[in-house]
Amino acid sequence: MKALTWHGKHDIRCESVPDPQIQDGRDAIIKVTACAICGSDLHLYDGVMPEMRSGDIMGHETMGEVVEVGKQNSKLKVGDRVVVPFTISCGECFFCRRGFYSGCERSNPDHSKVTKLWGNSPAGLFGYSHLLGGYSGGQAEYLRVPYADVGPIKVPEGLSDEQVLFLSDIFPTGYMAADFCNIQPDDTIAIWGCGPVGQMAIRSAFLLGAGRVIAIDTVPERLALAAEAGALTLDFLQEDIYDRIMELTHGRGADACIDAVGTEADAAASWDSRVDRVKVALFMGTDRPHVLRQAIHCCRNFGTVSIVGVYGGFLDKIPMGSAINRGLTFRMAQTPVQHYLPILMERIQKGDIDPSFVITHRATLEDGPELYKTFRDKQDGCIKVVMKP
Repeated sequence: MKALTWHGKHDIRCESVPDPQIQDGRDAIIKVTACAICGSDLHLYDGVMPEMRSGDIMGHETMGEVVEVGKQNSKLKVGDRVVVPFTISCGECFFCRRGFYSGCERSNPDHSKVTKLWGNSPAGLFGYSHLLGGYSGGQAEYLRVPYADVGPIKVPEGLSDEQVLFLSDIFPTGYMAADFCNIQPDDTIAIWGCGPVGQMAIRSAFLLGAGRVIAIDTVPERLALAAEAGALTLDFLQEDIYDRIMELTHGRGADACIDAVGTEADAAASWDSRVDRVKVALFMGTDRPHVLRQAIHCCRNFGTVSIVGVYGGFLDKIPMGSAINRGLTFRMAQTPVQHYLPILMERIQKGDIDPSFVITHRATLEDGPELYKTFRDKQDGCIKVVMKP
């Protein structure tokens, strides 16, 4: 089969690889009908995540048609259309039973490696390094889905691939970001990053009752899409974000702040942003947490900072004094996608939201390597790429 494979920093190739096979009775094999490039994939493309190996298959936003089912899997049958969560979860362990599927204790066979870095292991993830299981990803013609009696959700009749594909990751992640904010009527929610997850967070905040959403970015196409949803937009290269948020909230700060950027924040005008970039370039730091620092300072007393942007290591100069003395609440996670799937599928069916609004580029797998670069460099108005093998 054809698949997009990783061969080093900025080296993604479309090449032939062996077809996946059933390895466990709970497995399923799906023929991929749509997959996407996620902002998190760019951390692999940029060589930020360790434990990638040459030839690893990329991708964790995938859906398709079931073509083979393991003997112990009674949930799925050949011909079912399914969306596959990026988190791989057994459904039986301590965390899965409590709905914390992204904390699954059984699905990461490489847990001992990541425990040395993070103290404990989250669930295994598709296409996301040998720290998190070494599983083949879904930017391919076929995908093996472990624990397929727990993860995938069947797609109801009448919904297109593009309407439901993003249930695999960015829609649940953006919705969780807003859900973490415990939104009350008339709340002001500030969101850093208007990429695909940020766009989903903007619309989810409004779905959950926010009175006002402030969207922060510098890419014109992203800011325009945020404005279409009703957000007030701020360009961080054109104005001081802290001053503007304080002005807009009469000196109080936003009720909740969402970091939808994570480790690779773009360079801003502030001194700490420049220092972050120098440290990472000189291997003196692992992440660039400028956005997180700013979100903390811009949040009102006893507000919430919701973090869904991916961080990989140790963050420098986080203003914990501000957070502690002003009573901030931090909420963060890799998304327990299975927890949100029924709620969000119903939202789509009811017409509350059509997540396909974020798609700007449609392509084949052969186009994938070049589109990684286009997406990474924010060229050609690229916000979201969907590929159809």
